[in-house]
Amino acid sequence: MSRRRTLGTKKKIALLLSAATVAGGGAFVMASTSNASPPAPKSASESTVCLGLATALGNNQKFIADQRANPDAQSEARIANREAVVAEIKRKQEASGCAVGESAQDSQTAQPSQPAQSAQPPAASAQPPAASAEPSQPAASAPAGNGGGAAASGQQVCNGSTVTLSGEGGAPAASSNQFPAGTKLKVTNLDNNKSTTVEVTSVSGSCALLNNAAFEQVREPGKFLIRRALIEKVG
Repeated sequence: MSRRRTLGTKKKIALLLSAATVAGGGAFVMASTSNASPPAPKSASESTVCLGLATALGNNQKFIADQRANPDAQSEARIANREAVVAEIKRKQEASGCAVGESAQDSQTAQPSQPAQSAQPPAASAQPPAASAEPSQPAASAPAGNGGGAAASGQQVCNGSTVTLSGEGGAPAASSNQFPAGTKLKVTNLDNNKSTTVEVTSVSGSCALLNNAAFEQVREPGKFLIRRALIEKVG
């Protein structure tokens, strides 16, 4: 009887050890699963959404830096407004799985080439001195200069520039570093053929920066950047 009791006790111990091993293994699996690292945030080069947000952030940061470098009576208020916009963009970056704080300046590679073209009229104006007796030639050179400095109404502008949002609220509007307040711009998204006509109300770090309401009128779902944009000065 005592031998049977001893064997029974050993079996109980073995069963308890097995149960503990199984439980420990399950706990290890659960711990390993819970400690799995979250997915790495996406960069601007990996996602068009992240690129649009990074571009918007870069434009606003550039605007703030320019205002601090060349302040005026309204700079403090403008900076406070844009800092709030920067904070909102960073929240959108986090919610979209993007690298928070990643910044990218709006690419305007075509913009420097336009002033370079305006250098051609002086070369052409070198001919009038040889025929200085004709007053009509200098008069003809004046419209060429105006075409380079101020776009006529209905003319395409900002060639090659992408369009993104400023993050600002309010009625549809735009900001620009090339056109004064009151200028009207028509922005067309060539990827979906949607367009909006807005008035420039403030200064920004890019040729045409749309506020939230204006951007919603031309955006594609889930995107914060318009790569193929047609921008026209209409007023």
